[in-house]
Amino acid sequence: MNDFNYSRSESVEESIEALLSKNNAKPIAGGTNLLDLMKYRVENPDHIVDITQLPFDRIESTSNGGLRLGALVTNATTAYEPKVEKNYPLLAKAILSGASAQLRNAATNGGNLMQRTRCFYFYDTATPCNKREPGSGCSAVEGFNRIHAILGTSEHCIATHPSDMCVALAALNAVVEVQGKEGERRIPILEFHRLPGNIPERDTNLASDEIITSIELPSKGFSKNFAYVKVRDRPSYAFALVSVAAALELDGNMIKDIRVALGGVAHKPWRLPNVEQKFIGKEATKENFEGLSSQLLNGAIGFGDNDFKIALAHRTILRALMEAKQL
Repeated sequence: MNDFNYSRSESVEESIEALLSKNNAKPIAGGTNLLDLMKYRVENPDHIVDITQLPFDRIESTSNGGLRLGALVTNATTAYEPKVEKNYPLLAKAILSGASAQLRNAATNGGNLMQRTRCFYFYDTATPCNKREPGSGCSAVEGFNRIHAILGTSEHCIATHPSDMCVALAALNAVVEVQGKEGERRIPILEFHRLPGNIPERDTNLASDEIITSIELPSKGFSKNFAYVKVRDRPSYAFALVSVAAALELDGNMIKDIRVALGGVAHKPWRLPNVEQKFIGKEATKENFEGLSSQLLNGAIGFGDNDFKIALAHRTILRALMEAKQL
C-alpha cells in the first residue's frame, strides 16, 4: 500500500471540495473494496476523503410511495429493514446472497454501487489490464476467462460487474441520486454503470467530483412474484458465475409486467427493457420464458473457458422466472 493523506468531511460541500482540490482523491465509507484494491496497489489514491459523517445513513419513505436508501446505510441494515423485506424482498434476497455477514455489516449501499470487478488480471499488477492501465491490453481475452463476460464486451475488456445488490436494483428500476459541484442529479440505475467500450477504466457515469447520496426505489416492488437465483462455485462468499433477478406482475396467468436482470455476465447489470416489453400481455408459460431468455442472450459470445455461461445463463433465467411465477 502506498502512503496517502486522510481527511474527514463534515458536509457534502466539504467532500466535493476535497475531491476537486486534492490530488488523486478518493472517497471512503465502509472501505470493503477500496482498501483491498489499495493493498494490492491496484488503486493508489494520494488522498482519502472520509465521508462517513455525512447525513446519508437513513432509510425513508418517499412521497410517491417508494423508499429512499441512504448511501451510507449498510447492506445488512438495508436487507433487514422491515419496509425492504416487505415491499422489496427481491432486493433483500439479492443483498443477503452477496459477500459475508461481516462484510455486509460494513459495506455501504453507495460503496456497493461503486465496487470494482474481481477479474484476476485486474488485481494482478504484473499483467496487462486496460481497466488498470489504459492501452496496456486485456489479458483475459486470451487468458483464463472462466468468470468473464459474455454480453456487452469489447476488445478492450471482458470483465464483469460483481454486485448482487445492483442486479436487483436494475430489475426494480431504481434511481441513483448524486451531488457534485454542479448540483444534484438523478441517474437511472440502467444508466449508472457502463459497458467497457473504448474506455474500460471507467465503470460508471459518475463524475469525479460527485458523491452518491441515496438510492430511490419506486413504489412497485414486485413483492408477490419475484426470484433471485445466484449460481456460483460454492454455496456462500462467492461471486456469481450467473445471477438473475426476476420480477413478475401477473393477472391470472397473463403477464402485466416483467423484469429480468442478469449479473455475472457483463460489465454492468444486464437488462433489456425493450425485450421485456414484447412479452407483456402474453401467457406466463415456460415456452414464452424460453423465448424471452433467448432474446436477452442474443449476441452472447464466450471466450473459451466461459463458453458454458451462455447455456447456464439461459437455464438460470428460466429457473428464476418459473420460481417467480410459482410464489
